[in-house]
Amino acid sequence: MIPVERHQQILALVADRGVVSIAELTERLGVSHMTIRRDVQKLEEQGAVLSVSGGVRSADRLAAEPSHLTKSTLYNDEKRAIGRYAARHIPRNSCIYLDAGTTTLALAREVVDRDDLLVVTNDFMVANLLMEASRCRVIHTGGTVCRENRSCVGESAARSLRHLAIDIAFISASCWGPRGLFTPDEDKVMVKQTVSEVSSKRVLLSDSSKYNKIATFLALPLEKFDLVVTDGQLSEAGRVALSAGHWELVLAS
Repeated sequence: MIPVERHQQILALVADRGVVSIAELTERLGVSHMTIRRDVQKLEEQGAVLSVSGGVRSADRLAAEPSHLTKSTLYNDEKRAIGRYAARHIPRNSCIYLDAGTTTLALAREVVDRDDLLVVTNDFMVANLLMEASRCRVIHTGGTVCRENRSCVGESAARSLRHLAIDIAFISASCWGPRGLFTPDEDKVMVKQTVSEVSSKRVLLSDSSKYNKIATFLALPLEKFDLVVTDGQLSEAGRVALSAGHWELVLAS
């Protein structure tokens, strides 16, 4: 049995049962323990499954984007650490993009004392903070309003980005892995893709609780990023999987 056939059978069993032991997989597929471990590692790198002690389980699938209120109560220490690291590496007189999200909002709080930045954002919370508390120049994309996430999405938001030249795009994710950034909201895809195209440097900002989760739409492959900034709680398997890419990986603390 070739690897792709084993992978299909592993995925079918995991989809049916939720969790399957390594011992059962070796018996069912008639291969060695080490072969199954390699198969599981490959599937985990693709974001299709997650390793657990003695077995493998289905990857978490995000059915809907959490609201801004929900996200604002979670992993705030990790988000602050990520925001602090990112802020320290923004050159003077930069034009930056802050994607919608509470991690990029944490970064916005770190640059309120700067008067040299032009900040482009599709996030109302980020724009409001910078209008009220900073001397940064601010451009809001406009677009279709997403009430739950306090942001703008869709073609009109993407269109407003196409005429810009952005130095660094700080892009958020509700779920991500070695394959890239996923979202259950199709209207977010074109915004992330467009800002990636018009930016000289692309940085993923996302805490590790969102790692190895998937959703329906692949917004951006991880290969599009120059830098991935997450927190020190990232699993060892995640660190190994992400170390194979051309991007730089930073665990902020």
